[in-house]
Amino acid sequence: MKVKNENEKLNFESQSYKLLTGNEAIAQAAYEAGVKVATAYPGTPSTEILENISKYKSIYCQWSVNEKVALEVASGASIAGARALVAMKHVGLNVAADPFMTLSYTGVNGGLVIISADDPNMHSSQNEQDNRFYAKFAKVPMLEPSDSQEALDMVKLAFDISENYDTPVIVRTTTRISHSRSLVKIGSVIDIEQKKYIKDAKKYVMIPAYARLRHQKLLQRWEQLKNLAEDEIFYKIFIPDTSKLDNFKPDTFESGTSKKENLKIYMKNQSVGIITSGISFQYTREVFFNYPIFKLNMTNPIPAKAITNFATDKNFLIVVEELEPFLEEQIKLLNLPVEVVGKKYFPINGELNLEIVQKVYNELFFKSIKSSNENFPSADNFVESLPFIESLPPRPPVLCAGCPHRPVFHVLKKLKVAVMGDIGCYTLSVLPPLNSLDSCLCMGAGIGQALGMEKANPELKGKIVSVIGDSTFFHSGITPLIDSVYNESTGVIIILDNQTTAMTGHQDHPGTGKTLMGNLTETLKPEEFAKAAGVKSIHVIDPYKIRSLEKLIKEELAKQQLSVIVCRRPCVLLDKSKKNNLVLIDYNKCRKCGLCYQFGCPAIELRDDRYLINNLLCNGCGVCIDICKWKAIEVYKEN
Repeated sequence: MKVKNENEKLNFESQSYKLLTGNEAIAQAAYEAGVKVATAYPGTPSTEILENISKYKSIYCQWSVNEKVALEVASGASIAGARALVAMKHVGLNVAADPFMTLSYTGVNGGLVIISADDPNMHSSQNEQDNRFYAKFAKVPMLEPSDSQEALDMVKLAFDISENYDTPVIVRTTTRISHSRSLVKIGSVIDIEQKKYIKDAKKYVMIPAYARLRHQKLLQRWEQLKNLAEDEIFYKIFIPDTSKLDNFKPDTFESGTSKKENLKIYMKNQSVGIITSGISFQYTREVFFNYPIFKLNMTNPIPAKAITNFATDKNFLIVVEELEPFLEEQIKLLNLPVEVVGKKYFPINGELNLEIVQKVYNELFFKSIKSSNENFPSADNFVESLPFIESLPPRPPVLCAGCPHRPVFHVLKKLKVAVMGDIGCYTLSVLPPLNSLDSCLCMGAGIGQALGMEKANPELKGKIVSVIGDSTFFHSGITPLIDSVYNESTGVIIILDNQTTAMTGHQDHPGTGKTLMGNLTETLKPEEFAKAAGVKSIHVIDPYKIRSLEKLIKEELAKQQLSVIVCRRPCVLLDKSKKNNLVLIDYNKCRKCGLCYQFGCPAIELRDDRYLINNLLCNGCGVCIDICKWKAIEVYKEN
């Protein structure tokens, strides 16, 4: 891998450079690396990878129903001899863990690269797990880029490693890498001949006898990968930037010596080294500029010999990383004659940023140094003060005005039932004023949890509802639906069918009738799956008809059998039909009861002690008309 030279002159006239996000750079890398098949299930922050790959017509790409299937399809392409890429967010690898762990045994034919997009600080996730441990668990090599250029370079490098060492390779990104832009040098497409498929049962059929043999090969490969990690392309050592000595005050140094000499003396006395990787490197090099930094490009396996050599003249190693002490623990296992610290100072949760890293820097160095040398420069002389914005108004996420999910949760709250939820836009129903959701565990879990509650406490029968979106239903809802039928559930399953994968940006799925590549295909209906599974009571309803919806849910809760209600209405952001309805409040009839406001629609506002409808936001769905018991909300037809 060619490490980016920051002093390289950029030839903009040749248009060989583009400003790309990490996700766009990964898509470009797939194209340049000769990928033939790319698969994924959409999940922030990884979604845009496949959306951008779909622009390259030489690559077959698809949305799979879930990450497990996506990885299985990609592995099949690899067995056939093609280079394949599969992308998912961090929790997606949980779903794909079954094939992933065994793929480490079987190895590959064509190169197979897995993109794991982690989400520290949970911008769009239910947890912030550290997927670096998956690489260690499976003994699979892992690369971690720190910007878009490295994202492109490392994906291409990952395919070479995959084919040369007969292994899947993980390229781990994080939200900041996925969505931040930086300059990327665009390369040419590699001319790669697709490998031939050769039947090899002992390699690909993991019965115990063959799996034992493959495990031995995996362990042998792991030793080879440990040696590979020592190659200098997999790490880089940054020496201090002496140009920043201009920030030092002249009276800080001993007389008769230059600033540069004093910095060398200071560094020698301190004997400190920094080890980091990925996005953490970007913060580290800004703050710890006057210390040597060991940047890891491959974080599994780590280059033990190179790290040992780096530590020879050090007394103190600081490991800067987000989330778990993944690198710190492995470096400590090297038993180096130095003190190794990391999570003693850095948080184990959330994202790092310049402010956090600066505070650690000050804590480690300036307090101890100032106690012995009052003239030592302040932290402000090293790094400019970071801007701090106070009192920003909170902007919690909210369901859109006219969202077809809102009437469902308004009714469920009114009926005071336990609502076992799922992953999607509708998870926002947990927030005020709807406050409807009782649980949200993972994709597809709500249906199974409702069954478990009913079996644990028969008194809850008729008081439990599970909700799941259409995309999530195809992802993980079919199996718990079958389980509920098989085990004689009497609950109500509500499928919120807005005919898209809305939360991640309106991707297609098996219920939309269109593929990622734009081909028309079979449109699958959740109610047909329910019928095939043996559900007797199935209903499809427009959730905008809130009175009919409430009546239907009451009736189904009263039945002693499993019911499925499909609430079908396209996502309001996809409904491009012109709205001619102007919805207004008649103040002569309004009693200011606030019932419309409690509906939670952002188009309904309270100003100067009066409720009003902001028609810039209102899409004319008319649900609030049915909610108002005083008939104070009316529709006025525009000509």
